[in-house]
Amino acid sequence: MDEKDLSIIEELKERGRESTTRIAEKLNIPRVTVHERIKRLVDEKVIKKFTVQLDYHKLGLGTTAFILVSFSPGIEKTQSELAQEIARIPNVFEVHIVSGEWDFIVKARAGSVEELGDLVVNRLRMVEGVEKTISCFSFRSVKEES
Repeated sequence: MDEKDLSIIEELKERGRESTTRIAEKLNIPRVTVHERIKRLVDEKVIKKFTVQLDYHKLGLGTTAFILVSFSPGIEKTQSELAQEIARIPNVFEVHIVSGEWDFIVKARAGSVEELGDLVVNRLRMVEGVEKTISCFSFRSVKEES
């Protein structure tokens, strides 16, 4: 990967719907070159998918929480299996297996603090293997990438 690839990636991150012609003009690279490089980056799985960035407030999911989760030792599932199970809970957007005192960080969204509380108490804590949780609510997102 070279500087041209990185420039194309940055343009796609900022304006994913931009045409290859406009990207080529902005970066002063031939359009065919831009097209071929994007295709190669997709083929090599550097670009995993093209997506949209949503306004979650307008979708009724304006409250975000990061939930620290502790894994309960001695159960019949691995941390990876538990992470997959947590990921299937509605309104869970991210699950990260992490180092340190906690085992997972979960990002969840809902319409209110009460709805997120319901998700934690009645869904997440009911999953076998979840020992304890701590919820941290986001006041505002300064930077967020899809």
